[in-house]
Amino acid sequence: MAKRNTKAERLKALGILNRHPERVRASWFQTGSFFDAQDLAQVKYEMLRHVSHEGASKVEAAALFGLSRPAFYQAQMALVREGLAGLLPRRRGPKGAHKLTAEIMSFIERRQSEDPQLHARALAEEIKAALHLSVHPRSIERALARKKKLQNPPPR
Repeated sequence: MAKRNTKAERLKALGILNRHPERVRASWFQTGSFFDAQDLAQVKYEMLRHVSHEGASKVEAAALFGLSRPAFYQAQMALVREGLAGLLPRRRGPKGAHKLTAEIMSFIERRQSEDPQLHARALAEEIKAALHLSVHPRSIERALARKKKLQNPPPR
């Protein structure tokens, strides 16, 4: 029976599993003790450290650590801007309900207070008719769930 690699599973869940650990050629990653080629954040940090402290060229370091030159520059800027946290992945795409502004949410709240049985699909249609904005009913449901969660936080 194969041994489960729980660290690799955890790295994948966090979004920092290096999909190509075999491309990392730095000798200290080959020993398998402290350095782990599967840990993309560690690979990026060591690549940057190799340039800043060991004097390696950026092109050489990117190749040695199995990353592209643009990946080197992105990691470098992220480290400068945010420190080590900058090397961790970010959620892609919109970070929230960008169409559901305070004005739209107040429209939804007003309509729900007038008609508590009004569902998301009908609210989306009313928003389109009254405010000329297309909002998916599921976005409305999620926004209302977030609002409800903020109003009723779980007990500690």
